[in-house]
Amino acid sequence: MLGFIKKLFGPGTDYKALVDGGAIIVDVRTPQEYKGGHIKGSLNIPVNIIGQKSGELKKKGKAVITCCASGMRSSSAASILKQSGIEAYNGGSWFSLQNKLR
Repeated sequence: MLGFIKKLFGPGTDYKALVDGGAIIVDVRTPQEYKGGHIKGSLNIPVNIIGQKSGELKKKGKAVITCCASGMRSSSAASILKQSGIEAYNGGSWFSLQNKLR
């Protein structure tokens, strides 16, 4: 059953390999949420302004991994970035992503 599910949704993303390759982690929560805990080295760009900052991110020429509290806002942010031509991945919750990077 698990094999079927993996085939259906494809292989998982290797977030550690992406970061090792230079990917940027963007936490799209509010500054107040970010101050409560975040992944070391991540940028805080709230989802409501991610579109305005996409040009700056695109100039860096690196993949972007978005994260938030649950994965909902980061999914929206990744979609916005993809529409701007940025290689973007939804990392889900920041806490879960942090564990995947170890």
